[in-house]
Amino acid sequence: MARANVLIIDDEEKIRLLLSRIIKLEGFAVWDAGSLKVGSQILEKQSIDILLCDVRLPDGNGVEMVDVFKKKFAQLQIIILTAYGNITDGVRAMKSGAFDYITKGDDNDKIIPLLNKAVSNIELQRRVLQLQQQIGLQYNFESITGHSLLIKNAIEMAQKVAVTDTTVLLLGETGTGKEVFAQAIHLGSQRANKPFVALNCSAFSRELLESELFGHKAGSFTGALKDKKGLVEEAQGGTIFLDEIGEMPVDLQAKLLRLLETKQFIKVGETQTREADIRVVAATNRNLESEISAGHFREDLYYRLNVFSILLPPLRDRRKDIPQLANHFLKVFSAKARKRIDLINPDAMLLLQNAEWRGNIRELRNAIERAVILSNGPEITPDDFPADLQTTFSESETLSTFDMATVEKLHIQRVLRRTRGNKAEAARLLNIGQATLYRKIEEYNISTS
Repeated sequence: MARANVLIIDDEEKIRLLLSRIIKLEGFAVWDAGSLKVGSQILEKQSIDILLCDVRLPDGNGVEMVDVFKKKFAQLQIIILTAYGNITDGVRAMKSGAFDYITKGDDNDKIIPLLNKAVSNIELQRRVLQLQQQIGLQYNFESITGHSLLIKNAIEMAQKVAVTDTTVLLLGETGTGKEVFAQAIHLGSQRANKPFVALNCSAFSRELLESELFGHKAGSFTGALKDKKGLVEEAQGGTIFLDEIGEMPVDLQAKLLRLLETKQFIKVGETQTREADIRVVAATNRNLESEISAGHFREDLYYRLNVFSILLPPLRDRRKDIPQLANHFLKVFSAKARKRIDLINPDAMLLLQNAEWRGNIRELRNAIERAVILSNGPEITPDDFPADLQTTFSESETLSTFDMATVEKLHIQRVLRRTRGNKAEAARLLNIGQATLYRKIEEYNISTS
Protein backbone atom coordinates (compact mmCIF):
# COMPACT_ATOMS: atom_id res chain seq x y z
CA MET A 1 0.00 0.00 0.00
CA ALA A 2 1.38 3.40 -1.03
CA ARG A 3 2.27 5.84 1.73
CA ALA A 4 0.52 8.66 -0.17
CA ASN A 5 -0.55 9.60 -3.69
CA VAL A 6 1.59 12.27 -5.36
CA LEU A 7 0.89 14.25 -8.55
CA ILE A 8 3.69 16.07 -10.39
CA ILE A 9 2.72 18.89 -12.78
CA ASP A 10 5.68 20.13 -14.82
CA ASP A 11 6.08 20.76 -18.54
CA GLU A 12 9.67 19.45 -18.54
CA GLU A 13 9.48 15.70 -19.09
CA LYS A 14 13.00 15.02 -17.79
CA ILE A 15 12.17 16.67 -14.47
CA ARG A 16 8.91 14.70 -14.21
CA LEU A 17 10.73 11.40 -14.85
CA LEU A 18 13.50 12.21 -12.37
CA LEU A 19 11.11 13.24 -9.61
CA SER A 20 8.86 10.24 -10.27
CA ARG A 21 11.80 7.84 -9.96
CA ILE A 22 13.01 9.40 -6.69
CA ILE A 23 9.55 9.50 -5.13
CA LYS A 24 8.47 6.00 -6.17
CA LEU A 25 11.56 4.51 -4.53
CA GLU A 26 10.29 5.85 -1.19
CA GLY A 27 6.98 4.00 -1.44
CA PHE A 28 4.76 6.75 -2.90
CA ALA A 29 2.31 6.28 -5.76
CA VAL A 30 3.01 8.85 -8.48
CA TRP A 31 1.03 10.46 -11.31
CA ASP A 32 2.43 13.13 -13.63
CA ALA A 33 1.11 15.75 -16.05
CA GLY A 34 2.68 18.27 -18.41
CA SER A 35 -0.04 20.93 -18.05
CA LEU A 36 -2.53 22.34 -15.55
CA LYS A 37 -5.41 21.02 -17.65
CA VAL A 38 -4.22 17.41 -17.54
CA GLY A 39 -3.22 17.78 -13.89
CA SER A 40 -6.67 19.09 -12.98
CA GLN A 41 -8.26 16.08 -14.69
CA ILE A 42 -6.09 13.73 -12.62
CA LEU A 43 -7.04 15.56 -9.42
CA GLU A 44 -10.71 15.07 -10.28
CA LYS A 45 -10.34 11.34 -10.91
CA GLN A 46 -7.70 10.24 -8.39
CA SER A 47 -7.43 10.70 -4.64
CA ILE A 48 -4.25 12.81 -4.63
CA ASP A 49 -2.66 13.68 -1.30
CA ILE A 50 0.34 15.77 -2.37
CA LEU A 51 0.80 17.99 -5.44
CA LEU A 52 4.23 19.02 -6.75
CA CYS A 53 3.52 21.88 -9.16
CA ASP A 54 5.77 24.01 -11.35
CA VAL A 55 5.17 27.76 -11.48
CA ARG A 56 5.38 28.44 -15.22
CA LEU A 57 3.26 26.04 -17.26
CA PRO A 58 2.00 26.18 -20.87
CA ASP A 59 -1.58 26.92 -19.81
CA GLY A 60 -1.19 28.92 -16.63
CA ASN A 61 0.71 29.86 -13.51
CA GLY A 62 1.10 27.29 -10.75
CA VAL A 63 1.21 29.90 -7.98
CA GLU A 64 -2.07 31.43 -9.13
CA MET A 65 -3.66 27.94 -9.12
CA VAL A 66 -2.77 27.22 -5.47
CA ASP A 67 -5.81 29.08 -4.18
CA VAL A 68 -8.06 27.40 -6.76
CA PHE A 69 -6.82 23.90 -5.89
CA LYS A 70 -7.06 24.48 -2.11
CA LYS A 71 -10.66 25.67 -2.38
CA LYS A 72 -11.60 22.57 -4.35
CA PHE A 73 -9.37 20.03 -2.56
CA ALA A 74 -9.04 21.34 0.99
CA GLN A 75 -6.82 18.48 2.26
CA LEU A 76 -4.40 18.64 -0.69
CA GLN A 77 -0.79 19.42 0.29
CA ILE A 78 0.75 21.62 -2.43
CA ILE A 79 4.51 21.99 -2.90
CA ILE A 80 5.59 24.57 -5.46
CA LEU A 81 8.60 23.96 -7.73
CA THR A 82 10.24 27.38 -8.14
CA ALA A 83 12.85 28.46 -10.66
CA TYR A 84 16.37 29.10 -9.34
CA GLY A 85 16.58 32.44 -7.58
CA ASN A 86 12.82 33.05 -7.75
CA ILE A 87 11.95 32.49 -4.11
CA THR A 88 9.23 35.16 -4.44
CA ASP A 89 7.03 32.59 -6.19
CA GLY A 90 7.38 30.20 -3.26
CA VAL A 91 6.49 32.88 -0.72
CA ARG A 92 3.44 33.97 -2.75
CA ALA A 93 2.34 30.33 -3.01
CA MET A 94 2.59 29.74 0.73
CA LYS A 95 0.52 32.84 1.44
CA SER A 96 -2.15 31.27 -0.80
CA GLY A 97 -2.10 28.03 1.17
CA ALA A 98 0.77 25.97 -0.27
CA PHE A 99 2.51 23.60 2.13
CA ASP A 100 6.05 24.56 1.06
CA TYR A 101 8.30 25.14 -1.94
CA ILE A 102 11.58 23.81 -3.32
CA THR A 103 14.01 25.08 -5.94
CA LYS A 104 13.93 23.03 -9.14
CA GLY A 105 17.07 21.02 -9.85
CA ASP A 106 19.01 22.09 -6.78
CA ASP A 107 16.84 20.76 -3.95
CA ASN A 108 16.29 17.14 -5.02
CA ASP A 109 17.77 15.91 -1.73
CA LYS A 110 15.11 17.91 0.11
CA ILE A 111 12.15 16.40 -1.74
CA ILE A 112 11.71 13.22 0.34
CA PRO A 113 12.02 14.96 3.76
CA LEU A 114 9.50 17.53 2.55
CA LEU A 115 7.13 14.80 1.35
CA ASN A 116 7.47 13.08 4.72
CA LYS A 117 6.53 16.34 6.45
CA ALA A 118 3.52 16.65 4.15
CA VAL A 119 2.43 13.09 5.00
CA SER A 120 2.68 13.92 8.71
CA ASN A 121 0.54 16.99 8.11
CA ILE A 122 -2.06 14.87 6.29
CA GLU A 123 -2.19 12.38 9.18
CA LEU A 124 -2.57 15.23 11.67
CA GLN A 125 -5.43 16.75 9.68
CA ARG A 126 -7.17 13.37 9.54
CA ARG A 127 -6.80 12.93 13.30
CA VAL A 128 -8.22 16.39 13.92
CA LEU A 129 -11.13 15.69 11.56
CA GLN A 130 -11.78 12.37 13.30
CA LEU A 131 -11.82 14.06 16.71
CA GLN A 132 -14.11 16.81 15.39
CA GLN A 133 -16.50 14.17 14.06
CA GLN A 134 -16.44 12.34 17.37
CA ILE A 135 -17.14 15.55 19.28
CA GLY A 136 -19.96 16.39 16.88
CA LEU A 137 -21.51 12.94 17.19
CA GLN A 138 -21.46 12.36 20.93
CA TYR A 139 -24.38 10.32 22.22
CA ASN A 140 -25.57 10.20 25.80
CA PHE A 141 -28.34 8.02 27.19
CA GLU A 142 -30.96 10.71 26.57
CA SER A 143 -30.15 10.60 22.85
CA ILE A 144 -30.95 6.89 22.53
CA THR A 145 -34.38 6.68 20.92
CA GLY A 146 -37.01 4.12 21.88
CA HIS A 147 -39.64 3.19 24.45
CA SER A 148 -39.90 -0.57 23.93
CA LEU A 149 -39.22 -2.78 26.93
CA LEU A 150 -36.15 -4.39 25.33
CA ILE A 151 -34.37 -1.12 24.62
CA LYS A 152 -35.36 0.31 28.01
CA ASN A 153 -33.79 -2.72 29.72
CA ALA A 154 -30.59 -2.31 27.67
CA ILE A 155 -30.39 1.40 28.56
CA GLU A 156 -30.97 0.67 32.25
CA MET A 157 -28.17 -1.91 32.31
CA ALA A 158 -25.81 0.45 30.47
CA GLN A 159 -26.56 3.29 32.87
CA LYS A 160 -25.79 1.10 35.86
CA VAL A 161 -22.45 -0.14 34.51
CA ALA A 162 -21.42 3.29 33.14
CA VAL A 163 -20.61 4.70 36.58
CA THR A 164 -18.20 1.84 37.27
CA ASP A 165 -14.90 1.14 35.52
CA THR A 166 -15.95 -2.35 34.46
CA THR A 167 -15.15 -3.75 31.02
CA VAL A 168 -18.34 -4.00 28.94
CA LEU A 169 -19.17 -6.35 26.05
CA LEU A 170 -21.96 -5.16 23.73
CA LEU A 171 -23.68 -7.94 21.80
CA GLY A 172 -26.10 -7.71 18.92
CA GLU A 173 -26.55 -7.73 15.18
CA THR A 174 -24.87 -5.25 12.86
CA GLY A 175 -26.55 -1.86 12.93
CA THR A 176 -28.20 -2.14 16.36
CA GLY A 177 -26.38 0.90 17.76
CA LYS A 178 -23.42 -0.60 19.62
CA GLU A 179 -21.15 2.43 19.11
CA VAL A 180 -23.94 4.76 20.28
CA PHE A 181 -24.20 2.72 23.49
CA ALA A 182 -20.41 2.70 23.88
CA GLN A 183 -20.31 6.50 23.68
CA ALA A 184 -23.22 6.81 26.11
CA ILE A 185 -21.42 4.54 28.60
CA HIS A 186 -18.30 6.70 28.26
CA LEU A 187 -20.23 9.96 28.75
CA GLY A 188 -22.01 8.47 31.75
CA SER A 189 -18.71 7.55 33.43
CA GLN A 190 -16.11 9.42 35.46
CA ARG A 191 -13.94 9.38 32.33
CA ALA A 192 -16.39 11.55 30.35
CA ASN A 193 -13.99 14.50 30.07
CA LYS A 194 -11.24 12.26 28.69
CA PRO A 195 -10.93 10.86 25.12
CA PHE A 196 -13.29 8.33 23.57
CA VAL A 197 -11.63 6.52 20.66
CA ALA A 198 -13.09 3.80 18.47
CA LEU A 199 -11.34 1.07 16.49
CA ASN A 200 -13.02 -1.33 14.05
CA CYS A 201 -11.01 -4.54 14.35
CA SER A 202 -12.24 -5.80 10.98
CA ALA A 203 -10.92 -2.79 9.05
CA PHE A 204 -7.19 -3.56 9.26
CA SER A 205 -4.73 -6.31 8.48
CA ARG A 206 -3.13 -8.04 11.48
CA GLU A 207 0.05 -5.88 11.32
CA LEU A 208 -1.78 -2.58 10.88
CA LEU A 209 -4.31 -3.46 13.58
CA GLU A 210 -1.55 -3.99 16.13
CA SER A 211 0.06 -0.70 15.12
CA GLU A 212 -3.27 1.17 15.31
CA LEU A 213 -3.98 -0.30 18.73
CA PHE A 214 -0.58 -0.12 20.44
CA GLY A 215 1.48 2.20 18.20
CA HIS A 216 4.90 1.50 16.75
CA LYS A 217 8.55 2.57 16.87
CA ALA A 218 10.23 4.05 13.80
CA GLY A 219 11.86 1.34 11.70
CA SER A 220 9.86 -1.50 13.25
CA PHE A 221 8.46 -2.48 9.85
CA THR A 222 8.49 -1.27 6.23
CA GLY A 223 6.94 2.18 6.03
CA ALA A 224 7.32 2.92 9.77
CA LEU A 225 9.38 6.07 9.26
CA LYS A 226 8.60 7.65 12.62
CA ASP A 227 7.25 6.77 16.05
CA LYS A 228 3.49 6.57 16.18
CA LYS A 229 1.06 6.66 19.08
CA GLY A 230 -1.53 3.90 19.14
CA LEU A 231 -5.17 4.40 20.14
CA VAL A 232 -4.43 2.95 23.59
CA GLU A 233 -2.19 5.96 24.20
CA GLU A 234 -4.65 8.33 22.52
CA ALA A 235 -7.37 7.10 24.88
CA GLN A 236 -5.26 7.57 28.02
CA GLY A 237 -7.58 8.33 30.94
CA GLY A 238 -10.63 7.67 28.76
CA THR A 239 -12.38 4.84 26.92
CA ILE A 240 -11.40 2.73 23.93
CA PHE A 241 -14.20 1.08 21.96
CA LEU A 242 -13.14 -2.10 20.14
CA ASP A 243 -15.81 -2.83 17.56
CA GLU A 244 -16.03 -6.22 15.81
CA ILE A 245 -13.74 -7.74 18.46
CA GLY A 246 -14.53 -11.20 17.08
CA GLU A 247 -12.50 -10.32 13.96
CA MET A 248 -9.25 -9.77 15.88
CA PRO A 249 -6.51 -12.32 15.00
CA VAL A 250 -5.89 -14.89 17.75
CA ASP A 251 -2.22 -13.97 18.31
CA LEU A 252 -3.15 -10.31 18.78
CA GLN A 253 -5.89 -11.34 21.22
CA ALA A 254 -3.12 -12.46 23.60
CA LYS A 255 -1.71 -8.93 23.67
CA LEU A 256 -5.15 -7.46 24.30
CA LEU A 257 -5.62 -9.94 27.16
CA ARG A 258 -2.35 -8.75 28.68
CA LEU A 259 -3.57 -5.15 28.44
CA LEU A 260 -6.81 -6.03 30.23
CA GLU A 261 -5.08 -8.02 32.96
CA THR A 262 -2.06 -5.81 33.67
CA LYS A 263 -3.04 -2.40 32.23
CA GLN A 264 0.26 -2.54 30.35
CA PHE A 265 1.23 -2.75 26.68
CA ILE A 266 4.29 -2.70 24.41
CA LYS A 267 4.56 -0.75 21.17
CA VAL A 268 5.45 -2.61 17.98
CA GLY A 269 9.24 -2.69 17.73
CA GLU A 270 9.86 -1.80 21.38
CA THR A 271 10.68 -3.77 24.51
CA GLN A 272 9.66 -1.04 26.96
CA THR A 273 6.44 -1.69 28.89
CA ARG A 274 4.02 1.23 29.07
CA GLU A 275 1.12 1.85 31.46
CA ALA A 276 -2.43 2.27 30.16
CA ASP A 277 -5.17 3.94 32.17
CA ILE A 278 -8.14 3.12 29.96
CA ARG A 279 -11.55 1.52 30.07
CA VAL A 280 -12.39 -1.04 27.39
CA VAL A 281 -15.81 -1.39 25.80
CA ALA A 282 -15.94 -4.12 23.15
CA ALA A 283 -18.64 -5.16 20.70
CA THR A 284 -19.37 -8.03 18.35
CA ASN A 285 -22.14 -9.42 16.18
CA ARG A 286 -20.60 -12.89 16.37
CA ASN A 287 -21.38 -15.70 18.80
CA LEU A 288 -18.07 -15.71 20.67
CA GLU A 289 -18.77 -19.03 22.37
CA SER A 290 -19.05 -20.65 18.93
CA GLU A 291 -15.87 -18.85 17.87
CA ILE A 292 -14.10 -20.30 20.92
CA SER A 293 -15.20 -23.81 19.95
CA ALA A 294 -13.91 -23.22 16.42
CA GLY A 295 -10.55 -22.04 17.76
CA HIS A 296 -11.01 -18.48 16.48
CA PHE A 297 -11.31 -16.73 19.83
CA ARG A 298 -9.45 -17.15 23.12
CA GLU A 299 -11.60 -18.41 25.97
CA ASP A 300 -9.61 -16.47 28.59
CA LEU A 301 -10.07 -13.21 26.65
CA TYR A 302 -13.79 -13.91 26.34
CA TYR A 303 -14.18 -14.17 30.12
CA ARG A 304 -12.12 -10.99 30.55
CA LEU A 305 -14.36 -9.09 28.14
CA ASN A 306 -17.62 -10.66 29.26
CA VAL A 307 -17.56 -9.22 32.76
CA PHE A 308 -20.72 -7.27 31.97
CA SER A 309 -22.53 -7.96 28.69
CA ILE A 310 -25.49 -6.11 27.21
CA LEU A 311 -27.57 -7.52 24.37
CA LEU A 312 -28.91 -4.86 22.01
CA PRO A 313 -32.18 -5.98 20.40
CA PRO A 314 -32.65 -6.11 16.62
CA LEU A 315 -35.10 -3.61 15.18
CA ARG A 316 -37.61 -6.32 14.28
CA ASP A 317 -38.01 -7.04 18.02
CA ARG A 318 -38.77 -3.40 18.84
CA ARG A 319 -41.08 -2.38 16.01
CA LYS A 320 -43.02 0.05 18.21
CA ASP A 321 -39.87 2.21 18.25
CA ILE A 322 -39.74 2.51 14.45
CA PRO A 323 -42.02 5.61 14.14
CA GLN A 324 -39.97 7.49 16.74
CA LEU A 325 -36.67 6.50 15.12
CA ALA A 326 -37.94 7.28 11.62
CA ASN A 327 -39.23 10.72 12.61
CA HIS A 328 -35.94 11.48 14.34
CA PHE A 329 -33.98 10.62 11.19
CA LEU A 330 -36.48 12.60 9.10
CA LYS A 331 -35.79 15.70 11.18
CA VAL A 332 -32.03 15.22 10.95
CA PHE A 333 -31.83 14.61 7.20
CA SER A 334 -34.46 17.13 6.10
CA ALA A 335 -32.49 19.82 7.98
CA LYS A 336 -29.26 18.59 6.40
CA ALA A 337 -30.82 18.66 2.92
CA ARG A 338 -32.44 22.04 3.65
CA LYS A 339 -35.85 20.66 2.81
CA ARG A 340 -39.10 21.18 4.66
CA ILE A 341 -40.54 17.70 5.02
CA ASP A 342 -43.06 17.60 7.84
CA LEU A 343 -44.03 13.95 8.12
CA ILE A 344 -43.91 10.38 6.94
CA ASN A 345 -47.41 9.60 5.71
CA PRO A 346 -49.32 6.66 7.23
CA ASP A 347 -48.83 4.33 4.27
CA ALA A 348 -45.09 4.96 4.28
CA MET A 349 -44.92 4.49 8.05
CA LEU A 350 -46.86 1.23 7.71
CA LEU A 351 -44.26 0.05 5.24
CA LEU A 352 -41.42 0.98 7.63
CA GLN A 353 -43.04 -0.79 10.57
CA ASN A 354 -43.26 -4.06 8.64
CA ALA A 355 -39.99 -4.20 6.76
CA GLU A 356 -37.45 -6.88 7.68
CA TRP A 357 -34.61 -4.44 8.56
CA ARG A 358 -31.81 -6.98 8.40
CA GLY A 359 -29.43 -4.02 8.72
CA ASN A 360 -31.40 -2.77 11.75
CA ILE A 361 -31.24 0.92 12.74
CA ARG A 362 -28.43 1.65 10.28
CA GLU A 363 -30.56 0.38 7.39
CA LEU A 364 -33.58 2.40 8.58
CA ARG A 365 -31.40 5.49 8.84
CA ASN A 366 -30.11 5.00 5.28
CA ALA A 367 -33.66 4.45 3.97
CA ILE A 368 -34.87 7.72 5.50
CA GLU A 369 -31.86 9.64 4.20
CA ARG A 370 -32.52 8.32 0.69
CA ALA A 371 -36.24 9.13 0.94
CA VAL A 372 -35.49 12.70 2.00
CA ILE A 373 -33.21 13.17 -1.01
CA LEU A 374 -35.84 11.80 -3.43
CA SER A 375 -38.91 13.46 -1.91
CA ASN A 376 -40.44 16.33 -3.86
CA GLY A 377 -43.17 17.22 -1.41
CA PRO A 378 -43.86 18.05 2.25
CA GLU A 379 -44.16 14.39 3.25
CA ILE A 380 -42.45 11.05 2.72
CA THR A 381 -44.51 8.54 0.71
CA PRO A 382 -43.92 4.85 -0.08
CA ASP A 383 -42.68 5.84 -3.54
CA ASP A 384 -39.70 7.55 -1.92
CA PHE A 385 -38.39 4.20 -0.65
CA PRO A 386 -36.47 1.56 -2.68
CA ALA A 387 -38.53 -0.95 -4.64
CA ASP A 388 -37.19 -3.89 -2.62
CA LEU A 389 -38.45 -2.25 0.58
CA GLN A 390 -41.88 -1.64 -0.95
CA THR A 391 -42.25 -5.25 -2.06
CA THR A 392 -41.37 -6.86 1.27
CA PHE A 393 -45.05 -7.09 2.12
CA SER A 394 -48.51 -6.53 0.72
CA GLU A 395 -50.90 -4.38 2.70
CA SER A 396 -53.41 -7.18 3.12
CA GLU A 397 -50.74 -9.41 4.65
CA THR A 398 -49.41 -6.57 6.76
CA LEU A 399 -52.67 -5.70 8.44
CA SER A 400 -52.98 -9.23 9.77
CA THR A 401 -49.85 -8.68 11.82
CA PHE A 402 -51.37 -5.72 13.68
CA ASP A 403 -53.75 -5.76 16.58
CA MET A 404 -57.05 -3.90 16.20
CA ALA A 405 -55.82 -0.84 18.11
CA THR A 406 -52.98 -0.34 15.64
CA VAL A 407 -55.29 -0.75 12.64
CA GLU A 408 -57.72 1.77 14.18
CA LYS A 409 -54.94 4.26 14.83
CA LEU A 410 -53.66 4.01 11.23
CA HIS A 411 -57.18 4.44 9.84
CA ILE A 412 -57.80 7.56 11.94
CA GLN A 413 -54.45 8.97 10.78
CA ARG A 414 -55.41 8.40 7.12
CA VAL A 415 -58.76 10.11 7.54
CA LEU A 416 -57.25 13.09 9.36
CA ARG A 417 -54.71 13.40 6.58
CA ARG A 418 -57.48 13.37 4.01
CA THR A 419 -59.39 16.10 5.85
CA ARG A 420 -56.17 18.08 6.38
CA GLY A 421 -56.66 17.93 10.15
CA ASN A 422 -60.32 18.98 10.15
CA LYS A 423 -61.58 16.94 13.13
CA ALA A 424 -65.30 17.64 12.56
CA GLU A 425 -65.07 16.37 9.00
CA ALA A 426 -62.94 13.41 10.11
CA ALA A 427 -65.52 12.44 12.78
CA ARG A 428 -68.26 12.60 10.13
CA LEU A 429 -66.33 10.33 7.74
CA LEU A 430 -65.51 7.91 10.55
CA ASN A 431 -69.15 7.95 11.65
CA ILE A 432 -68.23 8.69 15.26
CA GLY A 433 -68.81 11.64 17.57
CA GLN A 434 -66.20 14.38 17.85
CA ALA A 435 -65.74 13.61 21.56
CA THR A 436 -64.92 10.00 20.65
CA LEU A 437 -62.47 11.17 18.00
CA TYR A 438 -60.71 13.48 20.47
CA ARG A 439 -60.48 10.62 22.95
CA LYS A 440 -58.97 8.31 20.30
CA ILE A 441 -56.48 10.99 19.25
CA GLU A 442 -55.33 11.34 22.85
CA GLU A 443 -55.33 7.58 23.49
CA TYR A 444 -53.21 6.80 20.42
CA ASN A 445 -51.08 9.93 20.74
CA ILE A 446 -51.94 10.93 17.16
CA SER A 447 -50.32 14.11 15.89
CA THR A 448 -52.80 16.48 14.24
CA SER A 449 -50.40 19.35 13.49
